[in-house]
Amino acid sequence: MNLSRSLTAIAASISLTAGFAPAQDKAVHPKIQEMMKQVSEVRIKAVLQKLESFGTRHTMSNADDPVHGVGAARTWILNEMKSYSPKLEVRFEKFRVKKQGLRIFKDVDLYNVIAYLPGKKMPETVVVVSAHYDSLNLGTRPAGAAAGPGTEAGAPGNTTANMTLADFEKNAELPAPGVCDDGSGTAAVMELARVMSQYEFDKTLAFYVFAGEEQGLIGSGLQAAKASKEGQAIEAVLNNDIIGTDVSGNGRMGNGSVSVYSDETMDSVSQQLSRYVREIGERYLPSMKINTVFMGDRLGRGGDQTPFQWEGFAAVRVSTPNEMYANQHHATDTLANMSVPYTARVAQVNLAVAASLALGPKPPAVMPAPPASGSGRRPTPMIARGGGYDAVLRWRAAGPEEGIKGYAIVMRATTSPYWEQEVYVGKVNTYTLKDVSIDDAKFGVKAIGVNGTESLVTSYAFPPRQKVEIETIQ
Repeated sequence: MNLSRSLTAIAASISLTAGFAPAQDKAVHPKIQEMMKQVSEVRIKAVLQKLESFGTRHTMSNADDPVHGVGAARTWILNEMKSYSPKLEVRFEKFRVKKQGLRIFKDVDLYNVIAYLPGKKMPETVVVVSAHYDSLNLGTRPAGAAAGPGTEAGAPGNTTANMTLADFEKNAELPAPGVCDDGSGTAAVMELARVMSQYEFDKTLAFYVFAGEEQGLIGSGLQAAKASKEGQAIEAVLNNDIIGTDVSGNGRMGNGSVSVYSDETMDSVSQQLSRYVREIGERYLPSMKINTVFMGDRLGRGGDQTPFQWEGFAAVRVSTPNEMYANQHHATDTLANMSVPYTARVAQVNLAVAASLALGPKPPAVMPAPPASGSGRRPTPMIARGGGYDAVLRWRAAGPEEGIKGYAIVMRATTSPYWEQEVYVGKVNTYTLKDVSIDDAKFGVKAIGVNGTESLVTSYAFPPRQKVEIETIQ
């Protein structure tokens, strides 16, 4: 019997002997469905038209022109988001960046636009939806260069290798409409801020639009480092970058799927978030397939989720599987060359996931509470062999318990990317799976809210064994 069948048999056996369902009903929250219906293609298109009208949003462009360039764009974004609701706390996050390298060819004041919708029960816990509003035009390609996405190391058609300082300075004022990259992500974030700010959530929702992405993830890097330094409890980051095309340069087309990139570390917090996006996104929008990609980004490339991962936060990139490289980082990245309906569908996926997290309980803790004084031993998750042959799992609530209906244990084969079995065990803090070896499967636990929402899964992931130096007698 293979392990997947074995897990099925285990779950069936548990349900018969314990008297509860093998899996909690997968609830669909009516408030979330209501919000999803309010995502407006008309509003998204209007935002995209306005972003395109600034001519360029290059971080190094003239910031003093009232109608053109990065300064005009960020001021409009700030004021537009302020107009959505008095509950939204909207402000600039300013960083003074020193001249460095070729892409940051002068000292520059960089402004992220951030909007907070404070949570009512767990305001310290933050769910982030993000994008970058800056744009880029790389100029005319050298003769023989292939069309490609542009500046990232390893990207096809990379055209920056032979560029001079004069090239970068000139390109800062070239037309760079950036409607897909990343006006599409910015419009989605702004639309979610508009819709969701009409409601209340248990956790704080944060809507970030970064500058400086095209210069090397500068805005997000500074924001993530600030969050880490201040000890901010960011539970999840949903970063949206290039969500506006449903036809690729090789003719592949389709508006029924979206890719979610996490990282390559099995059972990392970012992979757990990507699994959550897949499950919740497809539950609320069944016509959309969520492609989880266990890579940090497209091969050799990066996005604003990466700095948050560096700081230890769960972060993923949401992106179209159908990129149009010929338009990226060029004057042809216009509204006419992208799909507003596709952007709206991806925005709905983001809304379902962000709302589920913000209305749901915190993920359970599977590590023991830290002792009053250090024991000198590395802490390990609370999973053990009961009697040698049973799986004994323990956990503790990480937030308010009054909003928790119970917990569900999840299991999968070590070779499976997704959780295969789910067993609802009620409002307890320990459970024993009889005759289940902890050596043959992966285990996790999640909290189920009284409103039917679910937390992220917390995996029982052991730290790797450390190399020990062995002394010998010479």
